[in-house]
Amino acid sequence: MDKSRLTTDALAKLPTDQFYQQLQTSQHGLSSQQAAALLTKVGPNTIQQTKSRSQLKAFLKNFTSLMALLLWVSGFIAMFTGMIELGIAIWAVNLINGCFSFWQEHAAQKATDSLKEMLPTYTHVIRDGATTQINATDLVPGDVFTIQAGNSISADARIMQATALQVDESALTGESLAVDKRAAYAKGDGKFAESNVVYAGTVAVNGTATAVALQTGMQTEFGQIATLTQHQKNTVSPLTAELDRLTRQISLIAILIGVIFFIAAIFFVHYPVAKSFVFALGMIVAFIPEGLLPTVTLSLAQGVTRMSKKHALVKELSSVETLGETTVICSDKTGTLTQNQMTINHVWLPDQIYKVSGQGYVNNGQLLYQQQPVDLTTAPDLALLLRVAALDNDTEIQPGKTPQAKPKIMGTPTEAAHLILAQKSGLDLKQLADRYPRVQELPFDSDRKRMTTIHTQPAGQPVIYVKGALDGILAISDTILEHGQRRPLTDADIQRINAANQHYAGEGLRSMAIATRAFDGQAGLPSDPADCTIENTEQHLTFVGLTVMADPPRPEIYDAVAKCHRANIRIIMVTGDSPLTAKSVATKIGITSDQARVITGDELAAMSATDLQAAVKGEVIFARVAPEQKYRIVQANQHNGEIVASTGDGVNDAPALKQADIGIAMGVTGTDVAKDAADMILTDDNFASIVAAIEEGRTVYSNLQKFLLYILNSNVPEAVPSVLFLFSRGLIPLPLTVMQILTVDLGTDMLPALGLGAEKSEPGVMDQPPRARNAHLLNKAIIWKAFGWYGLIASILSTVAYFFVNWLHGWPNVALAGSGDTYIMATTMTLAAIVFCQIAAAINCRTKVNSVFSVGLFSNHHVWWGIIFEVGLLAALMYIPVLQGLFNTTAIMGRDWLLLLSIPIPLVLIEEGRKAIVRQLNH
Repeated sequence: MDKSRLTTDALAKLPTDQFYQQLQTSQHGLSSQQAAALLTKVGPNTIQQTKSRSQLKAFLKNFTSLMALLLWVSGFIAMFTGMIELGIAIWAVNLINGCFSFWQEHAAQKATDSLKEMLPTYTHVIRDGATTQINATDLVPGDVFTIQAGNSISADARIMQATALQVDESALTGESLAVDKRAAYAKGDGKFAESNVVYAGTVAVNGTATAVALQTGMQTEFGQIATLTQHQKNTVSPLTAELDRLTRQISLIAILIGVIFFIAAIFFVHYPVAKSFVFALGMIVAFIPEGLLPTVTLSLAQGVTRMSKKHALVKELSSVETLGETTVICSDKTGTLTQNQMTINHVWLPDQIYKVSGQGYVNNGQLLYQQQPVDLTTAPDLALLLRVAALDNDTEIQPGKTPQAKPKIMGTPTEAAHLILAQKSGLDLKQLADRYPRVQELPFDSDRKRMTTIHTQPAGQPVIYVKGALDGILAISDTILEHGQRRPLTDADIQRINAANQHYAGEGLRSMAIATRAFDGQAGLPSDPADCTIENTEQHLTFVGLTVMADPPRPEIYDAVAKCHRANIRIIMVTGDSPLTAKSVATKIGITSDQARVITGDELAAMSATDLQAAVKGEVIFARVAPEQKYRIVQANQHNGEIVASTGDGVNDAPALKQADIGIAMGVTGTDVAKDAADMILTDDNFASIVAAIEEGRTVYSNLQKFLLYILNSNVPEAVPSVLFLFSRGLIPLPLTVMQILTVDLGTDMLPALGLGAEKSEPGVMDQPPRARNAHLLNKAIIWKAFGWYGLIASILSTVAYFFVNWLHGWPNVALAGSGDTYIMATTMTLAAIVFCQIAAAINCRTKVNSVFSVGLFSNHHVWWGIIFEVGLLAALMYIPVLQGLFNTTAIMGRDWLLLLSIPIPLVLIEEGRKAIVRQLNH
């Protein structure tokens, strides 16, 4: 039989001799020759990328967008028709914008790239009958290797021998509790649940084992999920799609206008065809916002910078804006909504219940201790429970390398929680271990679900400490400790203990029982602790109490969830944890009400796409889901028209991260596969950072509309001079040249527009629902404001400036000049009037409805530096001889500057009046 045709489950079930035969190995491992041959056949034990990123392709994509292509064509036409300077200017802008976009995205990508370090560097294997250390990349199917606590597991493998082995599979399953593993096969509940199989990328947290590799590299479950992620197509971000649409709209308008003016120039003005074409090109240039792409790119880059300061690293610039559109967040529980850290929050004793706080124990609302340890001599039952929790324990907590670093847990999170519980009470763990030295241990196993240790007390008498699952410990207990005294355990006691346990379970908490036994040599107990066995020791126990624990929610999660609700953003929990725990956590932190529907992975597998799409419209929680099911949930929401953000940190989250409109990975606890699949990485693993990022995304979109309004409003005064020229049949010479139009689009407009991109959030940005999916950047309100309000006023003023200069030189008694000093002065004043109208527009565009004075007239320094720059650039064009000849400008006098400086003030006041009326009408 071909072993490749056997599933992992089938291999796990085979009798030992058939299993070794199937993999052509033995308990003594492979020979070096066999391993070398297999390595050549199956390849190295690494996670490979199916497609390597092409830097050339990434670079070139920045020059092939619709707007970029349009600018390439415009520049070529300009040079072809003799306007070399214009063509070079357009191409230069395209090159600068493309290079900047590539640099920004490359820098973000470089910050997130990392080696695939989830697999360990070395593995101890048995080769040629002897144990040897090899690089984990050289591990092959059939290799026999050893596992110890703290080891990352290098391959999918079947366990042949195990002692108290527990494995953290949260990277695959999302389950926060360590899983017991043993050599005997049992199917278990859900995927990855075979009792005698361990998986690559998981971590052994307790015990030891010997295992045989079943699959390595890309054939492991870890590798299969990575492959699934890599094969998914990258979706086009909503902003990219919207910019493409906007480009098509503007391009079509510009080209149609160009065609109309080309025909009109021939038939109305009787221009030659070549001259008419140049004239039409000027109109196209006037209506195409050449500065749109640079300003969008730079605005998004500013958003990336601001978000990085809020612990959100964005890999793709367009993802910034996508966040602002998010309507649904599909969030993992463990490590995302919770801290991925088991914490004991209650201690239940028969005569007392303690609530554990971050500082100590709270009894009836009174803090038993704050700065000083509690006096355990006044609470002997609690003192005994704490002693058992600390000593009946194989885990070690190593301090971080720095005071700020988190301590490292060498063992299981559950046992670590018990050590921390003892530390919170003020116990010195080392002194305690010295006073009560361990002399014997009966290790934990998944059949008994308990662990027993025997210690020597200060008086010299041994004592037995036991902790484990409640049902098993109650079954072997016959006494109970209450008020410091042991008495017989009654049925009423058992009912009371079980009721407490069920109450905590209903709240999504997990209980562990604590018990002891005096070493009295009675009831079959040997006199020598070395002779203790499970059979003669674990009986006639005294029940002490329960420790109650949970993986607590992040402290900041409550406010973050509340903000999402106010912003009409739904959160759907998608976890590998149990339904009871998932619902408890979701209800506690306010994601859903207790009426929410809980769908398990098995139920999801049986659901049709239509049923799933209907289910995700309501309050729903997904629990016990398999990796391949996560992105089905994302897809279902997307089919419903939602814009979906998916969060996660494990390998199991990667397909959903890739499928989502925006994938958000955890930077600290996240796996490399998850980070590679995500669009954004949270450097602090803080769910609240997602909300801050969403707020930033909404602000970025609002700012995009602000500078779109700002850029487009200058199109009207740029186009009106050509309209005057056309409809006067040439009697009114062109008040504005093509190079002067380009000066406004690419020069004076640029920095104020970027300043608008840095505008802070307006009040209430997170109290509004996400905009509709069919909403567009360029909407009727912006078109009306740009063309019918700002643009119209600027057109009137710039036209007045043109005729004012001619009036000073004898018009209308003297015909309008088409060349000479008067004409140059007139075009210069027309350009200057447009620039000063844009100064007013930059100030007015800072707010949509609120008064600019309410946000601070000078609060946005970027806008004011942009205004200073555009005035300086205008002055340079007027007074530097080389630029005068290139842009058809000349120096103006002091009275002309006074006229120009008087333009912005009334425009700002008029707009403030309009906004006040709008606010009043909306009130």
